[in-house]
Amino acid sequence: MTIDCKALGNKVCECGKKHTMQTQMCIIEKEAIKNFDSYLNSLNLTGKRCAVYDTNTYNIPQLIKPKADQDIVLDATNLHANDAAVEYLSSHLDSDIDVMIAVGSGTIHDLVRYVSHDKGLPFVGVPTAASCDGFCSNVAAMTLNNYKITLPSTPPALIVADLDVIATAPWFLTISGIADMIGKFTALADWKISRELTGEQICPTIYSTMENALNQIMQSVPSLVKGDMKAYESVIYGLLMSGLAIQMTGTSRPASGSEHHVSHFIEMNPVSLGASSSALHGEKVGVGTVLVTKVYHELAKIEDIRPYVVPYSKVDESTIEDIFGPKVAPACIKENENDCLSKVTEQALIDAWPKIREIISKIPTSEQIYATLETLKAKRALSDIEVSEDKKELILKWSPLVRNRLTLMRVRRMLKM
Repeated sequence: MTIDCKALGNKVCECGKKHTMQTQMCIIEKEAIKNFDSYLNSLNLTGKRCAVYDTNTYNIPQLIKPKADQDIVLDATNLHANDAAVEYLSSHLDSDIDVMIAVGSGTIHDLVRYVSHDKGLPFVGVPTAASCDGFCSNVAAMTLNNYKITLPSTPPALIVADLDVIATAPWFLTISGIADMIGKFTALADWKISRELTGEQICPTIYSTMENALNQIMQSVPSLVKGDMKAYESVIYGLLMSGLAIQMTGTSRPASGSEHHVSHFIEMNPVSLGASSSALHGEKVGVGTVLVTKVYHELAKIEDIRPYVVPYSKVDESTIEDIFGPKVAPACIKENENDCLSKVTEQALIDAWPKIREIISKIPTSEQIYATLETLKAKRALSDIEVSEDKKELILKWSPLVRNRLTLMRVRRMLKM
């Protein structure tokens, strides 16, 4: 299967905008790595290459390593897309490299994407597992100065996804990718809710691209559990299309809402949480989706929201310091300087409530999400990701502050329940 990415962007869309698409082509095939050189040559990606791995990926027995002039192998132990890894990769990169190659899962791709952007170099992505939806993204999920942040970065010029490698990846990595996609149910709902409350623009093409990618993943779950190769092709296709939708938007808005903020909150290790989770990002997103959908459907039971609506009030800095701690709080305070919730009036919330209830009615229930994750043998509760269940309300209340993005979880600050 070949995705001609140029057909998705670089033309005037039905929304009236021209969406930039830098990724030119995605290849999803068995033994795709064997034709790696011809794919690069067809896109004129020539010159000296550097391939970046972690130790786990580098030692995959069935992986045919793409030809490169330099290999950089990062220690997989406690590897994160953070300041330390960026510094190591940047300092070890030969000065005359022309093309970078990311060989691995989400963390390696985020690191190469970020460093490629910094160096002004094109990069090629070689996913080795269906573990996340960001392979084609033009934003990198980084932890800088202890704060989880999404930064503009270089999208891959080319993706080469070898199904022989992806289908033999550890099952928990595939589960992580599917759970990451399941979070799109609430991410897309949050996007629509923001449109109702603030007039935020939604591109119908991008929305349907993400929705179709999500539906394709969900339809593949039964066959995937049986190890069907065609299902793996469908899953990696859905994950790549999600990243392309992010690239067309220019932000992670179509792919990341309140469920991702739960994951980011836990990943920041705020002092109030008192826990550190070793779960993968997608695994935490899956748990976050279970938690968030429960709240959303409970709220949707309220027909008349008027008795519960209160005026907007800004979260004071001392509260943020208490919740996040001295290392993380400064970045969180800066993130929320111009709180997007301040644009929402009481009357706007009251007027939009019938439509919000309708939007929520179309997303799966918490029980349905839980059942899907259970079918996959995925993590689905806070205790599964090494977080105490008694921290649930803390997480739901304060996780919206990790990103200044309007979600229904953030809107809850204007509801006295």
